[in-house]
Amino acid sequence: AAAFAFAFVGGLLLNLMPCVFPVLSLKVLGFAERAHGDPAKIRAHGWAFTLGVVLSFWLLAGTLLAIRAGGGQLGWGFQLQSPVFVALLAYLLFAMGLSLVGVFEVGTSLSGAVGRVDTEEGLAGSFWTGAIATIVAPPCTAPFMGPALGFALTQSAVIAMTVFTALAAGMAAPYLLLSYFPVLLSRLPRPGAWMERLRQLLAFPLFASALWLAAVFAKQAGENALVRLLAGALVLAFALWLWGIAVRSGRSARGSKLTALAAAVLALAIGLGTARDPSPSNGAEIEHGSFWQPWSVARVSELRAQGRGVFVNFTAAWCLTCQVNERAIFARTDIRDLFDRYGIAPLEADWTNEDPEIERTLASFGRDGVPLYVFFPPRADLAPIVLPQVPTHENLENAFSGNG
Repeated sequence: AAAFAFAFVGGLLLNLMPCVFPVLSLKVLGFAERAHGDPAKIRAHGWAFTLGVVLSFWLLAGTLLAIRAGGGQLGWGFQLQSPVFVALLAYLLFAMGLSLVGVFEVGTSLSGAVGRVDTEEGLAGSFWTGAIATIVAPPCTAPFMGPALGFALTQSAVIAMTVFTALAAGMAAPYLLLSYFPVLLSRLPRPGAWMERLRQLLAFPLFASALWLAAVFAKQAGENALVRLLAGALVLAFALWLWGIAVRSGRSARGSKLTALAAAVLALAIGLGTARDPSPSNGAEIEHGSFWQPWSVARVSELRAQGRGVFVNFTAAWCLTCQVNERAIFARTDIRDLFDRYGIAPLEADWTNEDPEIERTLASFGRDGVPLYVFFPPRADLAPIVLPQVPTHENLENAFSGNG
């Protein structure tokens, strides 16, 4: 019951995470366009969005459970450890942004898949918005989610699916609730020129998300692969621009559509050409700053044997929560002074790419994703201390001083 409640609250908070909000803003745009429409249709869109979220979470949960049943070790966000998936997601968000600024428009069924909201029917658009929101959710782990997911994946399939359903329900709840209270929507101004400006404005968070994913891709596959990814994005933009011209020209533009499709296929071939099998010669080695040192189980034991406390930062380049914490918390002078004062060794366990040792260690703490912060006291007979996902100066000092 506690895991179910934590998952629901975590799903609610997931809407506020920076990796999810750019896509969910499209749902808000859809509500704004339908604010003065038929209440029954608004509710239908709310349920279509909810269905997209729930089915996508079930697919994600089913994949995780199947792999675990086969002896594999994967956790929340595992798909982002694949450079191919990261590249495809970057292209998808880039295409959604181009659609919002008016580079191209497509039919109702496909428009939802690329972010264009249909103002009349478009139930498929609401469904796919929910599905895409779920796809981009794994880079973020909202508060309460970590313990719930860690618990879920150690239980039976029925319990695990129930917890994932609660997470999906929490994520979809605000939008479903909004669809049932049109009085809140009716306060919005009627659609007009401001709607088109808002639509175009919402493209820029999507472009920012695509740019961030490109940076993640560079860490996974290397600088040469990044150049190919960006070249593919250029060709993709040309393909979508050409498609937009063809659609507006009518039936006589069949040749232009075929050319646009061929260009889109070429874009994917260029962008993904070096991402299928990243290797040490092709991929980038994970870099550690002067503050963080590489983590291993053996290194933790070695430092504790020397009488030093060890702080382990389980992180990943694709984890936005991790990146924000590292810049807003661990880069602060007072926090680093705290490490120096108590002689704490800061180690970084980077999960950007698949690492079975990190996955096993996360599971040993009942967690299935990052961020995770663990302090190992100098004395080996003392249990490790798991800190909050957003640790404060007081949290760290209490742990380091033995009062945590």
